[in-house]
Amino acid sequence: MNERESLIELCARLGAPAAQAGVMADQLLKRSTQLAAERGWPRERAMEHLLTVLIKGRNGETVPGFEGGQPPAGD
Repeated sequence: MNERESLIELCARLGAPAAQAGVMADQLLKRSTQLAAERGWPRERAMEHLLTVLIKGRNGETVPGFEGGQPPAGD
């Protein structure tokens, strides 16, 4: 099983429909490459970070830097 297939399986186990799991896997792969370039991290570290954000978000938790605040007021 390759990395993309593993990510698709993970996303599906987290509740994503099959078609959406593929899209999510592709986004994770692309963003991990971007983060690695932007932050000078190894690609594996970038993927670890993204998976942590994904899993914590799925569980209703936040990671440092994603605390947010009140959404902007509507017009």
